[in-house]
Formats: sequence, C-alpha cells, structure tokens
Amino acid sequence: MKLKTLLIALGLALLGPAFQSNAASKIKVTTTIGMVGDLVKQVGGNRVDVAGLMGPGVDPHLYKATAADVSKLRRANVIFYNGLDLEGKMTDILKKLKRSKKHVYAITEWVNKSRLLKPEDFEGHYDPHLWFDVSLWSECVDAIVDGLGAYSHKDAAYFKSQGNAVKARLAGLHKWAAGRANEIPKDGRILITSHDAYNYFGRAYGFQVTGLQGISTVTEAGLKEMASLVDFIKKHKVKAIFVESSVSPAAIRRISQDAGVKIGGELFSDAMGTPGQMENGYDVGTYEGMIKHNLNTIVDALK
Repeated sequence: MKLKTLLIALGLALLGPAFQSNAASKIKVTTTIGMVGDLVKQVGGNRVDVAGLMGPGVDPHLYKATAADVSKLRRANVIFYNGLDLEGKMTDILKKLKRSKKHVYAITEWVNKSRLLKPEDFEGHYDPHLWFDVSLWSECVDAIVDGLGAYSHKDAAYFKSQGNAVKARLAGLHKWAAGRANEIPKDGRILITSHDAYNYFGRAYGFQVTGLQGISTVTEAGLKEMASLVDFIKKHKVKAIFVESSVSPAAIRRISQDAGVKIGGELFSDAMGTPGQMENGYDVGTYEGMIKHNLNTIVDALK
C-alpha cells in the first residue's frame, strides 16, 4: 500500500512541472466587463487565462478600480476592455497602460463607426452598449483575434480559426434573437427599463426602447422623468416593465405601482449573470445565456 502511494506521488511530481509549464505558457489576459471576458475566452480557447475585473451585478459606469485591479492589469500580458467611455472611471488607467506600450485594446474600436448610435442626451458620445445587438458585437471579435495574435504570433492562425467559429455561433444567436422578437406584434414591442442600455437591442430587434435614466447610471432620474414615464405607460397600455441586475430596482418598482403595470422580470444589462447558473439549458453567466435570458424574459412578459 505504501509502495502504491509512493508511486502515485512520484508520478504527480513528474507531471507537476509539465502542468505548471502549460499554465505558465498561457497568455494572461485581464478584461473589464463580463461580456468582453466571455468573448476573449471563446476566441482564446486553451491558449489564454482570463481574469475579469467586474463580476455579476457590477455597474461599469460607476466602477472604480481597486489596488488589486491595478495589479491585475499590470501583470496581464494583454488587456481588453469595451471602450466608448463605458468604463468611465477606469479609462485614464487603461489609456496610461496603453501609452506604456502594453497590449491594451478597446474592442469597440474595430466596429464600423457608421453602425454606432450617438443619442442626443449623451453629449456627443457614442452609446457603448453594443453587445445587445448580437450582429454588432460579432464585429468586436476581430479586435480580440488581432490583439492576441499581435502578442503571440505563433498562435495567430489558431486565434483566427477560433474567431471565425465564434462569428458563426453569434450569427446563429442573432437569427434566434430576431425570431424570438418576432413573436410579439410590432406595436407591442415597447421595452421600458431602468436606464437606456437597450438602444442597440431596440434597433436590431424592432423594439421601441425607453429608459428611466439616461444612457449612463451616473445621474438618477427625477420626479419629472418618473411622472412622464408613468403617463407613457398608461397611454400605450404597456403590459410589463423591467428591472436590471446592475441597477437599483427602487425607481422601477415605484413606477410599476404608480402606473399599475407589472414588473416582467429582471434583465441583464451592464453585467452578465453568475457563471454556472443554469436556466432553461443555458448558463446565464455567459454572453449567449445572457442574450437568451433577456429575450425570453421580455417576450414572455409582453406577449
């Protein structure tokens, strides 16, 4: 029995360096929001080790980097973030790291600017919530393919192949989302949420979108905005309104009471769900699971 234990220990000792070498050879990637991290994992496959800064329920508009976050960013080989001022309070840190010749990429810079939205209330800035249009989010894949390939030239072909496979899956997801949205008549596609994160979603899938707060959650809605939204709900006979996982539900709950309309469920907006949390066969801690959860929640409540 002792001999068997000794042999097992010896075998693990011999294999240990190989495991350590394999782990050490992976590209260390740090990402900001979960949606970016999920995309990097899909493109990077077994060649990357991804560490995300913002988990479930975290609002990137308000997020401030901790000392541990800065340490993760400095230790990373490659950094990917959304950009378009989504990570407002972290932007200076990320730009400073890029100026130091570190591999830092805002993945939305690869998207054709003609496809970006620039809402009037966002003072000339682009709407950063691209991930809600799956076809638009697919355009960000090339940023990750190029960024990882620039760091590790020997793996560039692998990342290119992975990227093409990811784009194919996203094309299928976009088609599914459009089909699910079409289950609601056009005049019934009115989406009311806590803040204006769903403009790309509305354009892609035919919804009229109204958020209580503006495109950023930095400023809170006043009584005037709340009263106006209550009147809108009553006028259009909206069947349900929605809270968001990364925004306080208090204001939407108040509007639900004042307008006499039900809350149709909780949507993921600026953060995905908890990894490993399964719902109807999909993981809400992934980008695909996030999209499916949102579409199913919206359609089921408004049908």
